[in-house]
Amino acid sequence: MQYKRLGSTGLKVSQVCLGTMTFGSQVDAAEATNIIKAALDAGVNFFDTADQYVQGRSEQIVGQALKGERRSVVLATKVANRMGPTPNDIGLSRKHIMQAVEDSLRRLDTEYVDLYYAHLPDYDTTIEETLRAMDDLVHQGKVRYVACSNFRAWQLCRALWVSDVNHLARFDCIQSPYNLLTRDIEYELLPLCESEGVGVTVYNPLAGGLLTGKHDPNKPPPEDSRFALESLGQMYYERYWSASNFEAVAHLQEIAHAHGRSLTQFSLAWALRSNVVTSTIFGATSLKQLEENLRATELTLLEDELVACDNVWRQLRPLRFFYGR
Repeated sequence: MQYKRLGSTGLKVSQVCLGTMTFGSQVDAAEATNIIKAALDAGVNFFDTADQYVQGRSEQIVGQALKGERRSVVLATKVANRMGPTPNDIGLSRKHIMQAVEDSLRRLDTEYVDLYYAHLPDYDTTIEETLRAMDDLVHQGKVRYVACSNFRAWQLCRALWVSDVNHLARFDCIQSPYNLLTRDIEYELLPLCESEGVGVTVYNPLAGGLLTGKHDPNKPPPEDSRFALESLGQMYYERYWSASNFEAVAHLQEIAHAHGRSLTQFSLAWALRSNVVTSTIFGATSLKQLEENLRATELTLLEDELVACDNVWRQLRPLRFFYGR
């Protein structure tokens, strides 16, 4: 396992981050604990959850599983999504952030969070209010570093400027989707992060499972896939289930098999190859799946494989003239 600095901080995180979104739903507590222990044994020190995941159940499971390991791991959670019925149980206002962090700390059974993400932009709250609340959490010792997720490049840039001119804790990391079918962050967000020393964690490296090559566009998604989840299945379906993506998957599968690799490991190795990406987040619903995914860290893709992947992307998203994308 390799370890990288998170942006310009001194924090070291494993190149693989274990995502826990399915813990408490697809994966019960006992199996989730086994997966976390196996990840630790493999050298993973970075674990990602969120208050929203199974309405806090994921945080509870992760907190219990990491008992005795807290000092050696980097634990990330998130705030912004709805966690109650009132108007202030959502978003990035000071009120919601201050309440949400206390709730997350209680569920995680810890005194602090290493990395606290603004899960998504809140268009009803100024970024100044959000950053001042985050800065207070850092000074209180409840949060070590702050970050954002699903922000556009201009939103991250503005947040960095606000932190700079007001001497506030800044977003040291951003979490975004990135995979062989979704490479738009390469246009502007990744260059910004490289320039400003912002760490990058990426999710959906397997495009919700489409890049395993196990799905058939002419059949309904399997019941155990993310596309069939009751809460998030429709979102994943709209995000990735399309004729053009299935055509791209077929081409990518040919490339992977021509070099004797499974499409799953090939896709993960592709995401891991980037020097700008700090850590690649993937989940696992079984120990077997975790072990298969971790083997991707041992692969180094050849130049002709990378060129072939670029060609598939150009066919999927033809490059035409654009400015300030």
